Amino acid sequence: MGQVPAALSSHHPPPPLRPLPGPGAAVSYRPSSHPPFRSGPVATRSLTAATHAHVRPAAVAALWAVGGDPAEVMPLLLGLLDDGIVSEAADVLGEIGPPAAAALPRLRELLTDDYEWVRVHSAAALWEIGGEAEAPAVLDTLLQAWAQNPSTANHVVTCLDRMETRVARAALPRRGGRFRSVDHDEELQRLGRALIARLDPPAPEAPAPRRA
Repeated sequence: MGQVPAALSSHHPPPPLRPLPGPGAAVSYRPSSHPPFRSGPVATRSLTAATHAHVRPAAVAALWAVGGDPAEVMPLLLGLLDDGIVSEAADVLGEIGPPAAAALPRLRELLTDDYEWVRVHSAAALWEIGGEAEAPAVLDTLLQAWAQNPSTANHVVTCLDRMETRVARAALPRRGGRFRSVDHDEELQRLGRALIARLDPPAPEAPAPRRA
């Protein structure tokens, strides 16, 4: 057998433990090199100024979900619209509803955007905020986007279902589905059936004739 190295064979006792400071003893701490941890709305507000295209809108949406203050998030959402981050901003504006009326002029402009997904999200938000007064422009935009890109079908039908207006009947014969997957196709069928039932409920059955 080989010889065991001296460093391993020699017994070196461990260094003695340092005693804990007694009561009242002064304890010094080194300043941490890491930034202080911030949680909740404070951290969320700081992220609303992020330059990342996904972090910034997600932080604004989280701030609305946590705080629920339209006055706080409206300037941030309008800034997102101006910077071309439309779909995410429009979805939050739709959740806010009528208190987001300051965004109506910008959303109306976006109904003529070249990208159909921008038009769909903007139209949905326009309906949630402006209601019946915006219905003709919203419906026209949704149907044109659906005809241009069948993948928008689920979003379009979802908005038509929320509109609860008979003008949505024009959309019913169309067919399509987002990415043509089975799950989304089934969801589209479910929404279509619900919309048909709401807009055109079946007539009540006639009572059965009495037998003599």
